[in-house]
Amino acid sequence: MTRPDDIRIGDAERDAVMVALHDHFAAGRLDRGELDERLDAVLTAKTRGDLRALVRDLPAPTGLPEPGGPAAAFGDVPWGVGHAVMFGGPGHPMHHRRHRHPAHHRRHGPHFAFPLMLAVFLVVTFTVGVGTAALAVLHIALAIWLVRAVMLLTGARRSRRHLTPGA
Repeated sequence: MTRPDDIRIGDAERDAVMVALHDHFAAGRLDRGELDERLDAVLTAKTRGDLRALVRDLPAPTGLPEPGGPAAAFGDVPWGVGHAVMFGGPGHPMHHRRHRHPAHHRRHGPHFAFPLMLAVFLVVTFTVGVGTAALAVLHIALAIWLVRAVMLLTGARRSRRHLTPGA
């Protein structure tokens, strides 16, 4: 029988460990050089043992299933409890929020962006030219993107304060 550390891994396992390493870097357990070295090693890892060696000195969560934990009881499935899931599944920091407020399952972001850019493009195309219109639309898209990024960053900081005990 194959030992659990000899089982080959895929992108989902690598992604989960990379998320955990970034979390430990944010918590101050790793410096930038260590993070870069470990991320490079994660990308070349082939087995669970390779990944386990990279997170051995870090506290849980490491992105790997705990030995003998709930994931092992269900045949050690990759989506089991203990894995950090990058796209909002169990283990993701925002997973509990989405399920608490089902009314928020709608598209987020500026709803006015496409009609605004189309209108600007058409007006500028017919008055000045296509090249200037394309440049104007790119400027508007960049401005909207920057405003959205700032809003997301401030929202993430605000939610992190609410999740941190004593903050």
